[in-house]
Amino acid sequence: MSWGPIHLIDVAIAYLRSGLCVLPAILAEKRPALSAWKQYQQRLPTERQMCQWFVDAQGMCLLTGTVSGNLELVDFDFEAELYPAWAELVEAEAPGLLDRLVVERSQSGGRHVAYRCETAIPGSLKLAQRVIPAPDDQEIVIAGKRYRPRRVGDRHEVTVTLIETRGEGGLFLCHPTPGYALDCGRFENLPVLTEAHRKILVEAARSLNEATPAVAMTVGPNEMSGRPGDEFNERGDIRVVLVRHGWQCVGGGDNERWRRPGKDQGWSATLRDRVFYVFSSNAAPFEQNRAYSPFAVYALLEHGGDFAAAASSLHDDGFGDDDTADGDVDISALVANLSAPPADHGSAVPDPGPIPAHLFQVPGFIEQVMNFTMGNAPYPNVGLAFCGAMALQSFLAGRKVCTPGDLRPNLYLLSLASSGTGKDFPRKVNSRVLFEVGMVGALGDKFASGEGIQDALVRSSAMLFQNDEMDGVLRQINLDRENRRESIPNILLTLYTSANDVYPVRVKAGQKETIHIDQPHLTLFGTATPQYFYESLSQRMLTNGFFARMIVVDVGRRGPGQTPGSARHLPASVVETARWWAEFRPSTGNLQDAHPEPRVVPLAPEAALALGQLQRTTEAEYDRAEEAKDEAARTAWSRTCENATKLALVYAVSENHEDPIIGLPAVEWATAFAMHQTRRQIFLAASYVAENPFHAECLKVLRKLREADGQMARRQLMRAMRCKAADFDQIISTLLQQGDIVPVQISTKTKPAQGYQLA
Repeated sequence: MSWGPIHLIDVAIAYLRSGLCVLPAILAEKRPALSAWKQYQQRLPTERQMCQWFVDAQGMCLLTGTVSGNLELVDFDFEAELYPAWAELVEAEAPGLLDRLVVERSQSGGRHVAYRCETAIPGSLKLAQRVIPAPDDQEIVIAGKRYRPRRVGDRHEVTVTLIETRGEGGLFLCHPTPGYALDCGRFENLPVLTEAHRKILVEAARSLNEATPAVAMTVGPNEMSGRPGDEFNERGDIRVVLVRHGWQCVGGGDNERWRRPGKDQGWSATLRDRVFYVFSSNAAPFEQNRAYSPFAVYALLEHGGDFAAAASSLHDDGFGDDDTADGDVDISALVANLSAPPADHGSAVPDPGPIPAHLFQVPGFIEQVMNFTMGNAPYPNVGLAFCGAMALQSFLAGRKVCTPGDLRPNLYLLSLASSGTGKDFPRKVNSRVLFEVGMVGALGDKFASGEGIQDALVRSSAMLFQNDEMDGVLRQINLDRENRRESIPNILLTLYTSANDVYPVRVKAGQKETIHIDQPHLTLFGTATPQYFYESLSQRMLTNGFFARMIVVDVGRRGPGQTPGSARHLPASVVETARWWAEFRPSTGNLQDAHPEPRVVPLAPEAALALGQLQRTTEAEYDRAEEAKDEAARTAWSRTCENATKLALVYAVSENHEDPIIGLPAVEWATAFAMHQTRRQIFLAASYVAENPFHAECLKVLRKLREADGQMARRQLMRAMRCKAADFDQIISTLLQQGDIVPVQISTKTKPAQGYQLA
């Protein structure tokens, strides 16, 4: 385990070669010693950069998350006070797991426990905390760290973090930085954990949490005195209720550890000071990371969340004053104490969220183009770089390769990017590449009309259109009620499906014969602002087949800037590969440019089996959507397998342009990407596509709540909706009756405010 005489450059290169994103660090500030380091959250640096950076570096840090192969760290602070208890729990649940992990001591006496995960990891999480009383609001120092106490009721306190993770977007200082020493394992040989093993590590840490969130109270104790739920909170036996419903107590002490029904190892919740804190994501009817009073637990488990029935039942069992008769039980305060929403009514479609960062990783040519773009764009954005590189590879391989089923690599990519996010640089890179290899004539800009697209393809049978005004095209889909033949969306849709066919161009005035294009190829790299894109969504757009064939990437906000480079200074490897494609002719004869015979890229046997499984899965989803008469979902699922196959083809030719084969990694990546796109499309349909104007306003309320992390004060929500009070009340009443939202009380600096929360 010893490095001998340690040279930071040697260690940094060793870490880099093992797939870790390593950067020089400023020891005192615990941050990278680079001014524009955030780009490396999305890509690895080079060995040449290692040699430059670590000549006089103080130390080094590792970036966690996708860029380092799903690297995650569990950080034990306060001189690793809870590490022994955590290690004992882990060893008891999974003997031998602890010995596989990389463990190092930090400069403050803490512990770092590192590993990789088979699947993507979340952002950094606080797993175990402790509340420490303070005499007043003056800053205090605890274990070398400064804290500003906050006032809670009539006392002051600080909350310190004892265990937390460093996840996606995080970093940590590491060996051989001065003060950091390895106890077990090496970072170049990190174990890769299953999701089950990772869950054991995280749940063991959560079970040691001492700062259980208080159950929110919306009225004073005097106002609740004598009510059955209030008395049950004081003396009711919550353990009996839990055991009756299959929960098991698997650890005693001040922080009792409980395991949910159906689980044979690990922990799901804690019981401390009569507060039941659930951290499992699969413990229905409880919600993850929520705290529950004893009465809330009783109402959920014994009465399905019916608080009136729960209060009445407790009254019959002797809880509460005699004057709280069944019909007079005021449950408003008790309902407000419930941290979890009511049972799912089945109407909500889950949001798959942004495309996971690991799905932007395609080896070979696409990776090379992305790395150049990320390293030189004034505002590097991995989503924009991905779309640009995918579009370039799609175009270069156009009319030259196909799958055994004759699918072609033509892609329509749409980046949702606001002004100033750096949309222009990926287009400049593509333009420069095509200029270098003599194909700039196949580059198109904006769509003037459907006829203009046809005329461009007559001149060059393969085209790359880079359109920064796709908002207009999206609006035209909705405005073109008569589906005119020359409409831009209709022509784009027809060209997409004609990539392996003969496409007839319209007959112009005075033209004697129809012009045909054999196997036309059009790659589209468009950008649109998110606001206009979401506003353009309609039932027509989602069901006409055009949207189902598009790859839509929401690139998010503009990232940190950097000193830009020039798109003219392309890497030699990028130019060489692009030139190979420009000169590649899969068929022979004088007519090969007009009537090509594309090279068939074979499927590896295991890849073919995986695609077959995907087809069966999507067909089952299609059938369910058809039974439910959900036209948008039916259209989306109808194209998922086809889209995945196309993406796998592009992956294969990027990975190896000279001798491509569609292997299992290509299909697994393409399947994950296509499934995410389909689920995102279905979510957008449920969130934005309304049947009438009133329904549109209801959907808007739900979106506003979702954007505000699930709940908003009534006054704030009404201000965001910008509608009349009477209309607002009608919308809220409808959503409450449908079970889409529930009323809550929200704490403010002065007094509680009425609000609403997503169900």
